[in-house]
Amino acid sequence: MPRRFGRGAPSGGDAARGVEPSREEDAALIADVVTGKPEMAAAFCQRVWRPVDRTVRRLLGSDDSEYDDLVQLSIVELIRSVGGYRGEGSLDSWVSAVTAHVVYRFIRRRSIDRYVPLDSVQPDALHSPSPGGEDTLAQRESLARIVHHLKALGDKLAWTFVLHDVFGYQLRDVARIMGGSEAAAQSRLVRGRRRLHERIADDPVLDDLRRATPAEPDDDE
Repeated sequence: MPRRFGRGAPSGGDAARGVEPSREEDAALIADVVTGKPEMAAAFCQRVWRPVDRTVRRLLGSDDSEYDDLVQLSIVELIRSVGGYRGEGSLDSWVSAVTAHVVYRFIRRRSIDRYVPLDSVQPDALHSPSPGGEDTLAQRESLARIVHHLKALGDKLAWTFVLHDVFGYQLRDVARIMGGSEAAAQSRLVRGRRRLHERIADDPVLDDLRRATPAEPDDDE
């Protein structure tokens, strides 16, 4: 079991000091961990801490009481599944996806609006025009209604939409986070977008917002 990390980066190691290791160094570290060298577990924990911290804060928020436990659970899961890293893409990307999966298993039991703060939602992610000046309050109210409709889609469609269109994960990462294939994730995204747009169209308050926005194609570009 790795030592428990709380808030703040662990000391020691290039990654802990903000120096990114090379791919060759990452590959050597992974090989040592996979072959069971116990002294390398601490070095691995130090290496992955920053992307773990970033991902947990991104999905959970910076002040959630579950932060420390989810960081620890993520690092344990990374050590357990490190043999599955094949070097396709950066180590940080893999760490982020595994960590996001751990966090997702936790946050999906909560109300989705806790993880779609209106201040952090990019207007184009919800296919709405940019707010400005006197329109800001009305725009926030519109976004709140969109989140209400988003929750009505059901957990799988809603979380696929949020992970992809709000948090910006690629479909392959959404599939890894939620489980299942990339094709299934794309299908959920297309259906979720379409149903969300239909609900917006049926909402008289949001109808003008929808009409002012160019139509979005039902595929992942």
